[in-house]
Amino acid sequence: MKICFLGAGSTIFAKNILGDCILAPTLDSFDIALHDIDSQRLDQSFSLISALNKKYGGKATITAELNRKKALENANFIVNAVQIGGYKPCTVTDFRIPRHYGLWQTIGDTLGIGGIMRALRTLPFLDDCASDIAEVCPNALFLNYTNPMAMLTGHMLQYTKINAVGLCHSVQSCVPHLFGYLKMSDKLEGVKWDIYGINHQAWLVNVLDKDGNDLYPEIKERSANWKMAPFQDRVRREVLNTFGYYVTESSEHNSEYMPYFIKSRYPELLLKYLIPLNEYPRRCRRQIRGWKWQSRRILSSEDNINHERSHEYGSRIIEASVTNTPFTFHGSTLNTQGLIPNLPLEACVEVPITVDSAGFHPIPCNPLPEQCAAMNRTNINVQLLTLKAHQTKEIRDIQLAAALDPHTAAELSLSHIKSMCVALYKKHHKDGFLPEYRF
Repeated sequence: MKICFLGAGSTIFAKNILGDCILAPTLDSFDIALHDIDSQRLDQSFSLISALNKKYGGKATITAELNRKKALENANFIVNAVQIGGYKPCTVTDFRIPRHYGLWQTIGDTLGIGGIMRALRTLPFLDDCASDIAEVCPNALFLNYTNPMAMLTGHMLQYTKINAVGLCHSVQSCVPHLFGYLKMSDKLEGVKWDIYGINHQAWLVNVLDKDGNDLYPEIKERSANWKMAPFQDRVRREVLNTFGYYVTESSEHNSEYMPYFIKSRYPELLLKYLIPLNEYPRRCRRQIRGWKWQSRRILSSEDNINHERSHEYGSRIIEASVTNTPFTFHGSTLNTQGLIPNLPLEACVEVPITVDSAGFHPIPCNPLPEQCAAMNRTNINVQLLTLKAHQTKEIRDIQLAAALDPHTAAELSLSHIKSMCVALYKKHHKDGFLPEYRF
């Protein structure tokens, strides 16, 4: 069995996923191929994963490859964690140019103009990757962890032959975090919940205690005073209080998926909901500094390398596929089977999925509450138009995707949206991260 990790320069995330696999009790000896285009970071990841493997039994054979096709050769599983363009220059561009037009963002990796440009930079890589996979490992399962999740996974499933699923950790952490914020952790044991929607905007539709009692009335009563919420939860509490359901992803993410929270006309909302503008660039700089310190510490001695199995789905999906022991998780897949009846069939939705040796088996869900489906559709519009822009290579289609983004449309005029898209395209194209588009 072979696992190929694309974007292995993301050393800490590679450690989490591959360390989980090394610790997985049902996985015998297997191969790991690490791939990245940054040779220095690839070497660091190779050293760390090799030391981790040695410490926990040495059952994996690890190689590092700058050549993607060679890394993919005969892979059974592919973990994708690439970031095309990195913090510099691309993330900086995605924030700096919109800010010049008066458009502020928090994360900019899933929706909005930042998510649109990030998708358009990544989709050519996925097309090239699909060609390699078709040639050297056509039956591999592709586990996509790269954002924007719905756009990238939707493209792979609709336009390539890759057997893909999108994975995120916001679903499995949703209920524990909510109960922790509300001081309800004593009711977590045996709790049952239903969550589905789209990535980063899936909805906690039902939540029952171990005896089958509906916990939503208590959740709503405790959530009514959003001023008591920690900063991580203020936007989500307002969404719960207004729309009636709790949403999976964090407040800083959700503040830019909707038109209500980041508004130049109402700057007091930023303080009211404690919304951190420019959070992702700040987080990138902090992570870069942290990794430099952490890499020196970890790589200085094998005694500093430890791992406990994380809550990420990746290793458990691999185990289930190898052992044919079904495992159910939440992942992103196409809605072509009407998995969520009141969302578009071409949408990429986040639903429960069972995996075994035969592959992925999505589980149909009930219709979403209509207000939740309506909110999802505003995001799906942007996702589908971004995928169209990648197919047509027309600047106009990028502009249409941005014009229908809830946050962008609430802040900018159409003329400014069009000019901003052109400026972003020209900068990314000049830096070598976007192909030719027609004006």
